[in-house]
Amino acid sequence: MFDQLQKIRQQAGELIPVVMDRQKLNEIRVRFLGKKGEVTRVLRSMGQLSPEERPRLGKKANEIRDYIENLLEQKLALILAREKEEHLQQETLDVTLPGRNIILGHRHPLTQIMNEIKEIFLGMGFEIVEGPEVELDYYNFEALNIPKDHPARDMQDSFYITPEILLRTHTSPVQARVYEARVPEIPVRIIAPGKVYRRDDDATHSPMFQQVEGFLIDRQVSLADLKGTLLAFVRQMFGPDREIRLRPSFFPFTEPSAEVDVSCIMCNGVGCRTCSHTGWLEILGSGMVHPRVLEIAGYDPEQVSGFAFGMGVERIAMLKYGIDDLRLFFENDLRFLKQF
Repeated sequence: MFDQLQKIRQQAGELIPVVMDRQKLNEIRVRFLGKKGEVTRVLRSMGQLSPEERPRLGKKANEIRDYIENLLEQKLALILAREKEEHLQQETLDVTLPGRNIILGHRHPLTQIMNEIKEIFLGMGFEIVEGPEVELDYYNFEALNIPKDHPARDMQDSFYITPEILLRTHTSPVQARVYEARVPEIPVRIIAPGKVYRRDDDATHSPMFQQVEGFLIDRQVSLADLKGTLLAFVRQMFGPDREIRLRPSFFPFTEPSAEVDVSCIMCNGVGCRTCSHTGWLEILGSGMVHPRVLEIAGYDPEQVSGFAFGMGVERIAMLKYGIDDLRLFFENDLRFLKQF
């Protein structure tokens, strides 16, 4: 057995120095030092020796194991160094080459418009409040004076999850939630931006779009306050020469209600193809908060009043940038987005 160990030492000393890659080096390791390797086999046969010879054989086997392991480690270090050198030679770096330009992205045009709307109303003293996109029927409709049998629900074809839960059709539920949380606090000046969902899909409608609801509750709030607030907004958004007009309309949660038009951005109110030669472009809906809504919230409509308005962010962006198809905002075409 001592002769076998000496022979193993000699074979390892001849094979390891000439091996050239890691795979073959590992094969040699397994051959001599593995669970079924040659050194292991010798150690397993020690039971055939006398008690006096076993310690000598064990010591000799350990010396040879250490010798082989040192050879393997030294050879592995040489192989790794050679591989690194070859890799560096293949991956040469020419420091004289010009650098690569980093293409930076920017905010989506709808995000830009949303941020601009927020900044304008923050400057007027409004507070930003958000609400859930998956909403209860009560907050989305009933608390806003739209009971279950009200025909106004037909104007907002909705995505229902259960009979009492739906994807909100407007950000007005935030108005009802704020009333519920803050009554009888006044004044309340809130804008509620966020995504809303309706079953519409064409050049000017999308199943998902962004809306900003705004409302103010205080004593002696009038329609003049609403008009002044919206005129200030329009002039900051579209330019100081813009004018607005209010046309009578209907919304269940406001009375009186009005559609708001802005003087045409393309022709400055003279009349052109964009405004159908009327000189006006519709931008949002508004009105005085309905007394019934105030009652549901817990306010006394004899003591307080308020106004509310709601605008589609996509509509504002289309008017400001002269875009005629809302779907362009969602197609992720870089040729379109890079213009903003």
